[in-house]
Amino acid sequence: MTDPLVVAAGEHAVLRLFSLDMRPEEARFLREPGAAAQILGVCGLDPDQVEIFPLTDLQDLGLVGYLTEGCGLSLDQLDIAKLDALTGWVMLLRSKAFDGQSMQLRPNPNVLLVGVYTEDGTDWTAQHIPTKSAQPYSAQRKSPRQIRSDARRIGFGLFAVIMTLIILAVLKVAL
Repeated sequence: MTDPLVVAAGEHAVLRLFSLDMRPEEARFLREPGAAAQILGVCGLDPDQVEIFPLTDLQDLGLVGYLTEGCGLSLDQLDIAKLDALTGWVMLLRSKAFDGQSMQLRPNPNVLLVGVYTEDGTDWTAQHIPTKSAQPYSAQRKSPRQIRSDARRIGFGLFAVIMTLIILAVLKVAL
């Protein structure tokens, strides 16, 4: 019996790739609710975070292209020769499938771990913008007199529209 694959609590941005050594009907069945969890020996996987597909579906893109362009993995962590040699069906399992819980995967012997990869995170760093207009509260402020004047203009406009509607309503009733 092989050692279980441990998923740490709170794990994120990790993608596990499994090769499925089984008939297409069996692999297709793993798309059913709970089937993937059962074959991995765990309970409660989020099915939206488990992908099961034949490699032929990737056509010209290929598995390497799907992992880099579709999943955001960096090319330097992939063994291209190993991935290109895969055939049949594969299963991609994102760490979100475990909902932050710690689990031990005990996959069926027909489910072979190909690799564990980390997804590139978003770079939230930014350069400092030295211009004065980028500083907080740097916009030109209106004087209190301008603010009152603008408020009076808006108020007069609303009053004029409402009075016009009232006069039109009275005229319509009178005629």
